[in-house]
Amino acid sequence: MAAPVVLPALARWAGAGLLAAGLLLAARPAAAQNTRLNDRNTIGWLTNTTTLRFAERWSGHLEYQFRRENGLADWQQSLLRTGVNYQVNDRLTVRLGYAWIETFPYGDYPIQAAGRQFPEHRIYQMATLSNPIGRVEVSHRFMLEQRWFGRFLSPTSPDPDEWVYVNRLRYMARVQVPLSQPGPGGRGPYAAAYDEIFLGFGRNVNENVFDQNRLALLLGYRFGPAFRIEGGFFQQRLQLPREIEGRNVFQRNNGFIVNTVVNLDLRRSTPATPAN
Repeated sequence: MAAPVVLPALARWAGAGLLAAGLLLAARPAAAQNTRLNDRNTIGWLTNTTTLRFAERWSGHLEYQFRRENGLADWQQSLLRTGVNYQVNDRLTVRLGYAWIETFPYGDYPIQAAGRQFPEHRIYQMATLSNPIGRVEVSHRFMLEQRWFGRFLSPTSPDPDEWVYVNRLRYMARVQVPLSQPGPGGRGPYAAAYDEIFLGFGRNVNENVFDQNRLALLLGYRFGPAFRIEGGFFQQRLQLPREIEGRNVFQRNNGFIVNTVVNLDLRRSTPATPAN
């Protein structure tokens, strides 16, 4: 009985702790701001997230993100994420999943020194906790990632020369507010905002403890329980995992994001037994 009370409190404390840690870590490179290299890019992200419910508490997760640079002209990243969700209760959902990512060279300073696109495999564990306040939807998402990315040491290497393993912790806080009295199935417009911080840890992280931060300001429309669409301003602040001539490199990427969210219930109701 105490779980609905304790879990939101834990989320608030954990979220505040992660945010404070991220701000402190971000402040460290800020102290050396005069020596860092800044790379500014204009990005556009198109994403789709589909949830396939196949049991009362179980569902599948399928997600693709089409991430572009120079608006939508050039590739930034391609991301495919899959997983299996388990709904612990009305407020807590956990997920175990796998993701495949292809990152392309873009901007003034490519992520890898060889200037090549490179693959990445991830296994991840995630927990999403909802904590509504009246009509305002508030959610906290915690994600732990185990990442293996291919590193090219030469521009002419046919395949990655080595695979590098890193860990990453992510925390996202999201607030969503209806802009009118919701209709049947929650139909109606809404405004939303979220911020997500990424922190690296463990071996091979080196100076890249602060990995990145993402901020979005969105307007959306829910057409019913099965579909909604949202879009708006998107900002990404990213630190490269390498230095150039002893200087840290920070990307300052601004642009837009459009998200489509689909929820499908694959369960079939048991047909009624015909009367004799």
